[in-house]
Amino acid sequence: MKTLNAIVTVLVATTCTKAALLISDHSKASCPIIYDADAAAPEKFAATELAATLGAVTGAFFHAEPAGARLPRSAIIVGTGRAAAQCFPEVPLAEFGQEEIVMKIKGGRLLLAGGKPRGTVYAVSRFLQDECGVRWWTPWATNIPHKATLRIKNLDVRYKPPFEMREPFWYSAFDALWSVRNCANGQSSQVPAELGGSVRYKGFVHTFYPLVPPDKHFAEHPEWFSEIKGKRTADRAQLCLTNPKLRDFMVDRVKEWLRESPEASIVSVSQNDWYKACECESCKALDDAEGSHSGTMLTFVNYVAERIEKEFPRVAVDTLAYQYTRKPPKTLRPRPNVIVRLCSIECNFREPLNHPSNSTFEEDIRGWARICDRLYIWDYTTDFAHYVQPHPNWFTLDSNVRFFAAHNVRGIFEQGAYQSHGSEMAEMRAWVLAQLLWNPKRDGRELIREFVAGYYGHDAAEPILHYLELMHDASFTFKLTCFSKTDVPFLSYEHLAKAEKLWQEAERAVRNQPGFLERVALAHLPVRYVWLSRWSELRKQASKSEAAWPLSSSRKQVAQEWKTVATGRPSAPWTKVTLLSEGGLTPEKFLEKFLANDTE
Repeated sequence: MKTLNAIVTVLVATTCTKAALLISDHSKASCPIIYDADAAAPEKFAATELAATLGAVTGAFFHAEPAGARLPRSAIIVGTGRAAAQCFPEVPLAEFGQEEIVMKIKGGRLLLAGGKPRGTVYAVSRFLQDECGVRWWTPWATNIPHKATLRIKNLDVRYKPPFEMREPFWYSAFDALWSVRNCANGQSSQVPAELGGSVRYKGFVHTFYPLVPPDKHFAEHPEWFSEIKGKRTADRAQLCLTNPKLRDFMVDRVKEWLRESPEASIVSVSQNDWYKACECESCKALDDAEGSHSGTMLTFVNYVAERIEKEFPRVAVDTLAYQYTRKPPKTLRPRPNVIVRLCSIECNFREPLNHPSNSTFEEDIRGWARICDRLYIWDYTTDFAHYVQPHPNWFTLDSNVRFFAAHNVRGIFEQGAYQSHGSEMAEMRAWVLAQLLWNPKRDGRELIREFVAGYYGHDAAEPILHYLELMHDASFTFKLTCFSKTDVPFLSYEHLAKAEKLWQEAERAVRNQPGFLERVALAHLPVRYVWLSRWSELRKQASKSEAAWPLSSSRKQVAQEWKTVATGRPSAPWTKVTLLSEGGLTPEKFLEKFLANDTE
């Protein structure tokens, strides 16, 4: 019997050797990691990142080193230099776009490389995730599977992400290393050049007044600002976009900005974050002819873009299709070096953006897609009025990203709760969105299930997933906005009581697993935020239905428990909640009246 088993083992090993690359054998490294001696800093970082992470996975020691004159018969080649060209001449690395990647095994060697500056970094990251099972859930939580023997099946992957700019704008996603590892390249994480850098703006949004400050220019040039009901004003207004002298002044200001920031590849020339578009005769005539205020906006931005192009040929001018400029113009077209960023702020986020309730947005994105070479999206994935409140948009994230891809969108900014840790399911949204922005074909529910089990613990996963389904079902037919109130219909006593029991069940399931318990308790806060906010009303609903109250009868006690969790640990900043809304509500202010007394 031993002989038969030995023969089978040999046969299997022989077959696997032909079909795979052995990287580690019983915690002993089987192939070196090499890169070119003159490789750029991001490629050297990618090689050391690979060595360290493979070591954590296998228990083996891996060393990343420059390639010598003779290449090993078995090796992992990181980057695009001589070694890659010698061993993989059929891979046209010189033609790769900035973030296009290749993962390929041939002749006992594995190539992990991509277009400069970030492609090789992303090739290593995707290899560690897709082939080794590594997960960087958050900057403070990573899953490293343990595989003393690591054998990789044949790989022949060449992939270019559909979006050139990918930003899950959530507080936990601002960490540079987390962004690199999850292939997010937006500017908020400020990824340094040695890690591959990121897309950089000069002036991110709402730049009219930063470019043309009213306190400096209104007195001398009131004609540069909006005419409203026959009077020029700079009070929460815009600019007069048909004024020829203003246009030339704006060109000079944009050039000044770009000379100050040579790292920027995009400059924002975009409307202020309010209304009051100019109604002067010239502006009105152009907007009326184009059927939208985007007429004056696009004419103005095209003018600026054309006149900076010679000095800044690699810079695009970014503007918004937002609120009053959302509708595309009838005849105008953005220049090739103009980015139009379409915003979804008015939409129903309970449903996918191609749902009938979002028909006007769908009409607008189709219109912009027809005329715009570089269409970006500014999407909304949180409740700005209540960061810490159930916001059941989780199951629309994947369909929305695919919807964007289907309409030739080139960049996506997914705005979330960006001011504090502890917002509702924040870490889940950040990770899921990062994965979807890299590959829109991924299944959103599958990603959510994976995250919940990995981040909150397998034992807590089932009740948390049930909670997500509960809130999703309860919100059916409700228009979920990014400024929802606390008394929305789906946050009724009936649904909150079920939700509370599910979170209590999740906490009990991991009560002996302190790391997971801390995460679950923090994620429980949004439901209790509603209990505290609407205590008296919910008590009446419970009494009317003769239902059992699922919490302590003391609001003061519940508030104290909420405060304890939200205060967190000084050694773990991610456990501390500092803001509950975009408007600046703090936990202390929120809890003040509840902790002062215990009255209804």
